[in-house]
Amino acid sequence: MKMSQEQNIDDVQEPIINAPPEVRQIIERVWHLEKNRLDKKSNSPINDDILTIVKEAVQ
Repeated sequence: MKMSQEQNIDDVQEPIINAPPEVRQIIERVWHLEKNRLDKKSNSPINDDILTIVKEAVQ
């Protein structure tokens, strides 16, 4: 059973690990943003913040 769980984690992480650096940067920044919101138990909208992160990465 443990091997199956490890395989599932690898399957989920594979697209992130193999993503271009710019995409990994976006994923990491959005992850930190969401983590901070959860830590603060914030229910504020996140879409504008994600849009800003993506626009900065594209420029």
